[in-house]
Amino acid sequence: MEQLIENKLIRADKAFSEWKKIPFDHRQQLIAKAAEILKSRSEEFGTIITLEMNKPISQSIAEIEKCALMMNYYADAENILQPEKIQSEYSYSEIHYVPKGVILGVMPWNFPFWQVLRFAIPAILAGNTVVLKHASICFGSGNAIEKVFLEAGFPEGVFQNLEIGHKDVKEVLEHKTISGVSLTGSEKAGAEVASIAGQHIKKSLLELGGSDAFIVLDDADLDEAAKVGALARLQNCGQTCVAAKRFIIDEKIEDAFLPKFIEEYQKYIPADPMDKETKIAGMARPDLADDLEKQFRKALENGAEIILPLERISDNEFKPGLIRVREGNPILQEELFGPLGMVMTAKNDEEALQLANDIPFGLSNSVWTQDKERQLFFIENLESGTVNINRMTSSDPRFPFGGTKSSGYGTELSLLALKEFVNAKTILGQ
Repeated sequence: MEQLIENKLIRADKAFSEWKKIPFDHRQQLIAKAAEILKSRSEEFGTIITLEMNKPISQSIAEIEKCALMMNYYADAENILQPEKIQSEYSYSEIHYVPKGVILGVMPWNFPFWQVLRFAIPAILAGNTVVLKHASICFGSGNAIEKVFLEAGFPEGVFQNLEIGHKDVKEVLEHKTISGVSLTGSEKAGAEVASIAGQHIKKSLLELGGSDAFIVLDDADLDEAAKVGALARLQNCGQTCVAAKRFIIDEKIEDAFLPKFIEEYQKYIPADPMDKETKIAGMARPDLADDLEKQFRKALENGAEIILPLERISDNEFKPGLIRVREGNPILQEELFGPLGMVMTAKNDEEALQLANDIPFGLSNSVWTQDKERQLFFIENLESGTVNINRMTSSDPRFPFGGTKSSGYGTELSLLALKEFVNAKTILGQ
């Protein structure tokens, strides 16, 4: 291992031995300071995001502001890690929550600040220290986040950015200083990292891909569903794990809904990401655009029909596409990470549910109906970490975020996230 990286891991371990003793409320004060720095310089940090991965600048600034909102949530959160006294016959009868140590974060490029801080803030608040392996195109974001922590007054070593490649993750994860890993990324990357962690008896948390359903039933507000559906598929150029990817439409309202949806969809025209009016820009890298084109062709070869063609207009820009896909098309077993949506029709609620669940993923779903009984049917039967009623999926710091099936395991956000990287220590005695 390169000496610089080795030194950073040792520094993180040394910092942990002191950081875990810092009172919870003092850690919260530092998090609040970091949130203030982010909020006051949202344009500066947003520009880093846009220059690195092409997100429209208005969405990049919104990402920074959302990070500050999340951090303030944790800065004000109840301390659920205080020792719990349990009624028993013992005089000592407690559960203590003890931080694990140095946690490695392996994070993606699609939300370069949010993904990192969403994992790091609760881990650090719980008393752990963090080292980050960011996506190779986002080292600027990783370094900026590290500077924010230092500027806010966090001790050196509590959060460090490691400028390492994918091939170095195994060696870092195997290092004796690392106690756990949180990964947001693809199924393949998650399986590799979890396997290494498992071999070394280290805790892992995985937030992986999705192919979320956006189910529009015959009593839905069609205008609102069309408008929100287009945004749910195309924000961040469709490069979102919880983007709506499969639009399952009740066949009774297909003729009424589809023209409205297409009209909204066509409002997303690729433009300059630095212009605040831009709604969609190019994908993060040309090779990712290549991958999406291959998936588009694969879908067509297996019977998909074009509603709106996926038109490539530069190395990494597309006019967004829509395809009609039927059950059995192998493309349904994959995640489409870009501006390409799939439309399916269902005869009734039971078929809509079956289509929604018939994939390897289980991240989030959105259901559009005014009927409470129908809402409850989907709430109880959809196989996903989140169900949204008459709204698109968006994460909120107050509520747990995580998936089922191949979408991963473990919880981010909410107070539950504070217990992901701690050990519950039982204390009993007379």
